[in-house]
Amino acid sequence: MPSKKSSKPEPAHQVAFAWDLPGLIAGVDEAGRGPLAGPVVAAAVILDDLNPIAGLNDSKKLSAARREKLFDEIRAKALCCSIAQASVEEIDEINILQATMLAMRRAVEGLRLKPAKVLVDGNRLPVLDVLAEAIVKGDATVPAISAASILAKVTRDRWCAQLDQQYPQYGFAGHKGYGTAEHLAALQAHGACPEHRKTFAPVTQVLGVTR
Repeated sequence: MPSKKSSKPEPAHQVAFAWDLPGLIAGVDEAGRGPLAGPVVAAAVILDDLNPIAGLNDSKKLSAARREKLFDEIRAKALCCSIAQASVEEIDEINILQATMLAMRRAVEGLRLKPAKVLVDGNRLPVLDVLAEAIVKGDATVPAISAASILAKVTRDRWCAQLDQQYPQYGFAGHKGYGTAEHLAALQAHGACPEHRKTFAPVTQVLGVTR
């Protein structure tokens, strides 16, 4: 006689089936992990299949003008979207990776509709109370993640433009906080401003902080 174990389906099959239950899918991405200043911004987007958006792609592969146009279109056509961030203080306190995960979790939790599954760009997942999957290069292959990457990138770029008005000596509108030669020279000349990440090496060196 077949054993009791072999005559019943394995629990793993049930779990795999549940993993792909139909429902709303949210795409999640971030902007601002690498810069020396400012918050890390994350976005979560649930697209409307009945209201498609043409031209979605990895935000880094689009012109600034195209990103701005798509930003407005995504906000208008998506079923819902949410933009969140982790502050410079949080980045310095818990490190940039954990701050990125925190911003992503905040973005998902801010969605008006609860997704059945979350698709996250990259190879790491934030702590969520819904099913989630990490997709490497998802920002170029999954429309909802592409949309999230655009919302996050435009939001952070706009933040940098505002910071540039407050601290024009650093050139934030141009380099967006990244460690360009211009930015590093400005750091040496003017020191760090309150929005610089004190735990990032070039800033730490300027502040004379030993690690």
